[in-house]
Amino acid sequence: AAGMFLRLLSDIQWRAAHPRWRRMTRSQRSTSTTAEPHPVSLPAQAQVVICGGGIMGTSVAYHLSKMGFKDIVLLEQGRLAAGTTRFCAGIVSTARPMSIELKMAHYSNQLYQQLEQETGVQTGYMKTGSISLAQTQDRLISLKRIASSLNVMGIPCEIISPKKVLQLHPLINIHDLVGAMYVPEDALVSSANVSLALATAASRNGVQIHERTSVSHVTIQKGRVTGVETDRGRIQCEYFVNCAGQWAYELGHSGEEPVHIPVHACEHFYLLTHPLQEPLSSSLPTIVDPDGRIYIRNWQGGILSGGFEKNPKPLFTEGRNQLEIQNLQEDWDHFGPLLSALLRRMPGLEALQIMQLVNCPESFTPDMRCIMGESPTARGYFVLTGMNSAGISYGGGAGKYLAEWIVNGYPSENVWPLDLKRFGTLQSSRTFLRHRVMEVMPLMCDLKVPRWDFQTGRQLRTSPLYDRLDAQGARWMEKHGFERVKYFVPPGSDLLDLDHSKTFYKPDWFDIVGSEVKCCKEAVCVIDMSSFTKFEISSTGDQALESLQYLFSNDLDVPVGHVVHTGMLNEKGGYENDCSIARLSKRSFFMISPTDQQVHCWAWLKNHLPDDSNLVLEDVTWKYTALNLIGPRAVDVLSELSYAPMTAEHFPSLFCKEMSVGYANGIRVMSITHTGEPGFVLYIPIEYALHVYNEVMNMGQKYGIRNAGYYALRSLRIEKFFAFWGQDLDAFTTPMECGREFQVKLDKGMDFLGQEVLLEQKQNGVYKRFTMFILEDHDTDMDLWPWWGEPIFRNGRYVGKTTSSAYSYTLERHVCLGFVHHFDEKTGEELVVTTDFINQGEYEIDIAGQRFQAKAKLYPFSSLFAQRRRKDEVELSGYQRE
Repeated sequence: AAGMFLRLLSDIQWRAAHPRWRRMTRSQRSTSTTAEPHPVSLPAQAQVVICGGGIMGTSVAYHLSKMGFKDIVLLEQGRLAAGTTRFCAGIVSTARPMSIELKMAHYSNQLYQQLEQETGVQTGYMKTGSISLAQTQDRLISLKRIASSLNVMGIPCEIISPKKVLQLHPLINIHDLVGAMYVPEDALVSSANVSLALATAASRNGVQIHERTSVSHVTIQKGRVTGVETDRGRIQCEYFVNCAGQWAYELGHSGEEPVHIPVHACEHFYLLTHPLQEPLSSSLPTIVDPDGRIYIRNWQGGILSGGFEKNPKPLFTEGRNQLEIQNLQEDWDHFGPLLSALLRRMPGLEALQIMQLVNCPESFTPDMRCIMGESPTARGYFVLTGMNSAGISYGGGAGKYLAEWIVNGYPSENVWPLDLKRFGTLQSSRTFLRHRVMEVMPLMCDLKVPRWDFQTGRQLRTSPLYDRLDAQGARWMEKHGFERVKYFVPPGSDLLDLDHSKTFYKPDWFDIVGSEVKCCKEAVCVIDMSSFTKFEISSTGDQALESLQYLFSNDLDVPVGHVVHTGMLNEKGGYENDCSIARLSKRSFFMISPTDQQVHCWAWLKNHLPDDSNLVLEDVTWKYTALNLIGPRAVDVLSELSYAPMTAEHFPSLFCKEMSVGYANGIRVMSITHTGEPGFVLYIPIEYALHVYNEVMNMGQKYGIRNAGYYALRSLRIEKFFAFWGQDLDAFTTPMECGREFQVKLDKGMDFLGQEVLLEQKQNGVYKRFTMFILEDHDTDMDLWPWWGEPIFRNGRYVGKTTSSAYSYTLERHVCLGFVHHFDEKTGEELVVTTDFINQGEYEIDIAGQRFQAKAKLYPFSSLFAQRRRKDEVELSGYQRE
């Protein structure tokens, strides 16, 4: 078979380039997976053990050895590059919508380009370029958004006409195209050969590579990796890296303490043909036709074409352990729709002779993003897997970032969107994974407009009020498996239209969210925010206070009943978490964090709190339902329900108190709304949730109460210039860079994590600055909307990207939040960003290639929120700190 021929060729080239390896594995030439004698015994110990000899495992080994680690062992249960890597289509594409994925792919492309020269192993690298086709205007918009990101990163890219597509690839049928995106530096490689080249370089740098060696389980003691058990004995180690691909899930669950890695395999089909009568040029660009669900590349004068069908076939749900992946059964009926799409796109292939239909397993994750990082439950246990059919594109960059993580304790870029800790145990149900990957695989090609939601694996974590809210017209989204309300559809609205409203322009829910925002400002709204992560930290003595004072940047030694907004910083001063902490008693604290912090924050605290039996950390997320009462009449509703005065004199801002509401006792009431608007959040023991909600809604009727959702909250917080963790704040952003110096105890004489970096920034300045932009010449009804990730230009030069945006119903304009950098015009070096630099620039926001003028602000408008004004009455140049 053609795939086997490629694999054998790879073997010959690699082993010829490495005589010592040839001697070690002389007995392993057979393609059989039967165990054979091992001439070299395993070492008794190593610093790092990597499981998996595909592109991920060899890339991690390569980068670790480059970074100075010497004591590394790579174990492969079959032969190197004999898993999914062997069947990979070999397309290296940088056209990725997410910034971190784009950076990984770009680095991979650069690495593969020089790998052959470095190692002497032929990798088949050929810079052909790629063309992504658009059959609809919406698809073209999505390509334009990607093109904007590529261009500001210095990656050549252009939006081209159908006529230009035909010039670049004469066999393509262009009759149904509206445009395309051309990326001239995208490439093709032999994936197996790239993996073997990485292994060659790693081996020369001292990495020991052992084929035909299966890992049975990883031993973990006191929360740390201590060793690896294999079919050839035990290896003691400090770090273990699970690069086992589709078997990563089983390997994670094989030990006494499971590591949950949510990946699941699906069958993936592609076609190989014999050469055309006039063989295709090896330099022809790769074609990606997402609306046709296919990709097409040149392959030895013929073509290789595969795709992502609408009805994928999951496999190995029950778990199966093959040593090497064999070509699965051909299924021409299943491949039929993709073959039809191929023939429509390249009609000249009708008479082409087919060589083989390849069917191989490919691993997918619940959110279409790969998985990397350290286990939240086992220190030293790292994972790199779940590439969603983009393994060769990400292989170099992902291996680099994970190696940095192991060596330095953190990678050089913000990889939170890919971090294993974004998932909890709930995503590891095999039933959930099977159903979700059946949705994920078609989504690889589906048009993803802003704020789309997964449909499978839903109603997994719900508030006790779910049914009550659903009956009132709630429309739901999911965060960390938790159902959250987007907005409420009023009676009589066209529900079908709203459920299918998908656009890059003004959405159908615009007026609905506007009315919820209006109610928040003029009366009172209720938002169910039960999904927020909630921890309690307590101690018998002062251990809790002392520990938290070191781990958090703001002063927590406040009177009982006070709430402190604070960052949980790393040693670089970056936000690992952004949270609110209430002091319940002298020795007890209640911590509120974003929904997706549940696993990450727990792991961070567990790793940094002292091992003291008198110090207790408890996750109480499930114990409390949270109701956010927002608006000027919230005080009236709550005071009537509790028979207690709730005015500012009796209940000041950032205060927490246990109260009775209705018949229910023990309600934790906090005077904070996370929006800048007046109001309270009620943390209600779940058994009282329905009672308290009903009481609040009944009492609030005379004050104009209504339900609201997270879209309204988003609009409110963005127009108030509130940064949210995971969107605006991350592990590479410090309080000094986002105007939160007032939340840092630099003048209190107390040590805390990240302090040195913040002191340095206070003295020398910052290299990026969180900034608010108000779009000026943007037509909300007719123009494309900003969502997030749009490039920011200052005086015509790129200075950063937006991190979040929303329409402000108060300003009647769009507001974007983002970071501004100052790059030297000649060298590109980052310079200090001053207030004058921000204020003296002329700004534009690039939305899918179209630039809109914007006014930059370092502080929010305060005068706007006393009364609503029309946008033509707003003086944008006058502002003050709120």
